[in-house]
Formats: sequence, structure tokens, C-alpha cells
Amino acid sequence: MPGEKAACPILYVAGGNIKTGGRRVLISFSVAPLMTKFTVLADSRLLRLAAKSFVSTIALLAIFLAPNAKAQSQETLATPVPPDWCKELPRPEYKTLERVLPNEPWFEVYKVAPDTFAIYEPHQSEETIAYLISGPKQSVLFDTGMGIGNLKALVNKLTAKPIVVLNSHTHNDHIGDNWQFPYVFGMETAFTKANMKAAREDAQAEIGPGQICGATPKGFDPKTYETRAWHVSIPVHDGFKINLGFGKRTLEIIATPGHTPDAICLLDRENGLLFTGDTYYPGPIWLYRPETDLDAYVASVKKIAALAPDLKMVLGAHNFPVAQPSVLPKLVEAIEAVRAGKGETKPAGDGKVLRTYDGFSFLMKADH
Repeated sequence: MPGEKAACPILYVAGGNIKTGGRRVLISFSVAPLMTKFTVLADSRLLRLAAKSFVSTIALLAIFLAPNAKAQSQETLATPVPPDWCKELPRPEYKTLERVLPNEPWFEVYKVAPDTFAIYEPHQSEETIAYLISGPKQSVLFDTGMGIGNLKALVNKLTAKPIVVLNSHTHNDHIGDNWQFPYVFGMETAFTKANMKAAREDAQAEIGPGQICGATPKGFDPKTYETRAWHVSIPVHDGFKINLGFGKRTLEIIATPGHTPDAICLLDRENGLLFTGDTYYPGPIWLYRPETDLDAYVASVKKIAALAPDLKMVLGAHNFPVAQPSVLPKLVEAIEAVRAGKGETKPAGDGKVLRTYDGFSFLMKADH
């Protein structure tokens, strides 16, 4: 496994592979964990001497093979046959954006507006996007992704200003690196508080079969991977404003419950930007989990659709960061239509259905 310390190889004699013929003996054996087959041609008179030096042989093999074992283990999460979502990458829309820090192995970073960076994780199936939003005095990191790559090291390359973390909501794929930052703003909900604890099950599912495209970062250990515990330094609420310096850039929290009880959008009025988290993104919007409230979701999308005339750009949290403001009134129409039974419905397994209407899709419970 990636990041796992390579164990000293153990040598096994392969059964049925000892062949005798006069004074020469062919001995075949394999080395675990690599299971590399070795064949030794030995004179029978030397077997006793060879046995005495066998321990030394093991030690030498450990020295030469252990690094290879480690190198191989770092690739084990990569699916031999890429999953369907992986085959579609890179998304062609990204060619329209300005990429920065192109040599980052896990993250892709794109400048989507002045002092505004989308931090994309294309190697995991969620294709999560976080945002670094900077002003004259400080920066806001809107979501912290999966916690697979080292997000703090990355953002330190993008800004030297103090960073405050704010989450669009507290599902595991948006809070993975919260623990790395001392200042985290959070909504005052029971759902938020419950998700501040360390959690393993959902995190492990994110690196299961078919979830990873390519190799995980150096040093990542899937055996110990979990969403690490974090804490809220300052509680926030609907209408709370964050001044990024000298009043020249202010971010306003808009409570948009529905996807989760603590879901928010972040409004930059001066620049006409609305960061929508999982309330809107291009792709199937998840509305099937127990914490989802469909009535609240409809009310929330109506709330942000009312902002559309004053916006220049809508920035979601998955797949591709940039959408036009006109998408928001259409989102309202689509969710109301599918709730009224319009559009197309396809089974999606495990009691879920995919409901589509006018280019929008929603993953919902089958009984809704």
C-alpha cells in the first residue's frame, strides 16, 4: 500500500520446483511480497555451504528488494483498468482556464478570477473542488477537500496571508484537511458538531475499488486514512461577513440548507462571485442521504437564484468550477419539475434513482 513501510522479504521454496539430476540441483523459489521467481543452479556438494550462507542471502535480498516493494505498494490503489469516470479525464472544459502550479502531483490549481483559485482533485471520483479566495489582509479557504493530498503545503505556495477555513458543508469530502488549519469557521448546527469527530468508514469508502484514478500522493497510507478530528474556532451564521482587508473584499455567508443542514454558499458581491458548494455543481446533485431535506433545498435554490442578476460567475464544488449565473433559475425549474414527476427517471441502485430534467440531474431516494 502507498506509504506503507516495506517489510523484509520472506523467502519461500516453491513446492515441486526442486529438480535433481546427477550432481546439479535446480532450486526455484519466490520472494514475498513481490512473488518474484528466482532459479539457482547449484552443485550438490555446495548445498551445505549454501545453506550456511542462506541467512546472508535473505539480508541482501531485503536490502535490494525492500525499496522495490515500497515503490510497488505506492501504486496499489490505482485501478488496473481505469473506471469509466477516469476515462473521461481530463475534462475538456479545463482547457479554457488558466492553470498554475502545473507540477503538483495530486491537485490541479486554476485561477478562475483575480486572487481566486480553484483547487481540483481529479484523481478521486468525487472530483472535489476547494477555493482559495484572497484579499489584501487575509484569505479564506472554502473547503479542504478529501484529505488525501497535503492541502496546507499547496496553499502556502499560493499565498503568504493568514488563512481562515470555511466549509460549504461538512461531508467528509469537503473537510478532509480541516485539521491542518488553526482557524476554522463553522455553522452552529448539530450536524456540524457531529462531523468534527474523527471518522473512518466514509473516508475508506472514498479510496475503495474504482475510486482512485492514477497513483495516490507520496507518503499517503490507505490503511490509516480517515477524516481527522478538527474544531470550530468561531461559530458563524447566515449573513455573517468576512472582511479580507480594508473593506476591499468581503465574503458573505448565505445559509442554504437542504443538501445538508449546515450547507452554505459564499457571496462575493463586489466581484459578482457565488461559491455554491454542493447546492449546485455540474453533474448529478446528491439529494438522497438521510440528512437531506428536499423542501429546504428547494427554498435554498430559490434564494440563490434571486441573486443571479447581480452575479458574473457561479462556482460549484465538484467536477468543473465555472458556470454562468443563468444556471440558477434553471436549477429551480429543474428541481421543481422532477419533484412534480416530470423528466426521466432511471434506477441507480440501493434504493436510489437518477432524475433528470433539462440537462440537470439529481440522485434521489426512489420513494421521493
